[in-house]
Amino acid sequence: MNFKKQFDFVKNRNKFFAASVILCLIGLVALLISGLNLGVDFKAGTSIDISLGQAVTKEKANQIFTAAIEREPSVLTIGGDNQDRVSARFDEVLSDDNVRKVQDAFKTEFGENVSQEVNTVSPDIARELALKALYGVLIASVAVSIYVSIRFEWRFATAVVITTLYDAFVVIGLFAIFQLEVDLPFVAAILTTIGYSINDKIVIFDRIRENQRFTKVKTDEDLSTMINNSIWQTMSRNINTVVTILIAAICLFIFGSESIKLFALAKIIGLASGAYSSICIASPLWFLLKSRSNKKKVKAAA
Repeated sequence: MNFKKQFDFVKNRNKFFAASVILCLIGLVALLISGLNLGVDFKAGTSIDISLGQAVTKEKANQIFTAAIEREPSVLTIGGDNQDRVSARFDEVLSDDNVRKVQDAFKTEFGENVSQEVNTVSPDIARELALKALYGVLIASVAVSIYVSIRFEWRFATAVVITTLYDAFVVIGLFAIFQLEVDLPFVAAILTTIGYSINDKIVIFDRIRENQRFTKVKTDEDLSTMINNSIWQTMSRNINTVVTILIAAICLFIFGSESIKLFALAKIIGLASGAYSSICIASPLWFLLKSRSNKKKVKAAA
């Protein structure tokens, strides 16, 4: 209980703001220099997933591709419990004949039990998917802003939208920094992040709005105290919610298949960022907006 009294989130807001700005700048630099590592969903090309039924090395798989179609995959990974699954991505669209040659080559080497799944995206479809993903994030942000403005007030909406976009950018920035692949499940993870992030912030802001009714706020110190009390009153609920979902996301990352590991990782990053921004950024940001509004009212009255 003493920790609650000692730590002041609003008073330490500049430290949180600075740390967040630095992280965003690092992510922005990574985006400008390296860009995102776009998967086949957003980049024209062909991806092939082959199940062999027996272990294979990366070098052996690469040799088979080269011998079959005289080209190496731009990305080649070996997965599965027994290292018996080959995932390859080509930056160009492979013809049906080349796809057939790949399957025949692996069947010749590993037998008739070989099966493969092929996913091809044309340049037009890749551009369309990228635009729709961007529109989805923007529409979600606008809808959130309208909802919070109606339910609460514009200052709450401003704080929610800024910090929710921050959460989404943290995920995007970290994927850009470490050059992790971005595909359609990644977009789903971003939208999921936005949803959970908004939920965390609404819980705190709803308590702030409720406490406003019973608190006489005359100074910035009174406002700061009321916000800190609201944060601590909702702390256990926020932590329990985030930890519960994090456990599920971490299990997906550890035990899930290769195809959903990056989705789970994006969710883990987004959930952690959403919990942090709800407590350390959104509420202090609303404090700044509300404090300025109160000062303007005092000046107008004078």
